[in-house]
Amino acid sequence: MIFFLFREEAVVAAEPAATIPGEPMDIMTALQLVLRKSLAYRGLARGLHESAKVIEKHAAQLCVLAEDCDQPDYVKLVKALCAEHNVSLLTVPSAKTLGEWAGLCKIDSEGKARKVTGCSCVVVKDFGEEHEAYNVVLQHVKSQ
Repeated sequence: MIFFLFREEAVVAAEPAATIPGEPMDIMTALQLVLRKSLAYRGLARGLHESAKVIEKHAAQLCVLAEDCDQPDYVKLVKALCAEHNVSLLTVPSAKTLGEWAGLCKIDSEGKARKVTGCSCVVVKDFGEEHEAYNVVLQHVKSQ
């Protein structure tokens, strides 16, 4: 019998801005926490190819698109797929920010993100546990 051991990679990202307990969480902080939790549960599809496959399989729960994507065909395809398969679409200002939130970076000893790779599209397949940030994102999606 042969056994294979796969090394689990620890997902550590810079902490988002601290929220004050009495005030509501803003959507960007909540989205960052949701993406981090989904990454920990292996529930993220990153990039156009992975995202399109997940959306076509009807496994997508949320799609996040970067506003600074310079390829109009890319944006048009993602928006059309989301509209066709009734997937909620959120936008973030920067692909580098989205890449950092999706775990496409190296974390140095101080906890700062280094070598951040931009990512124009991320799809959430599994939110993981239900938490406050998850509820904030769901409320924002329903209000759109």
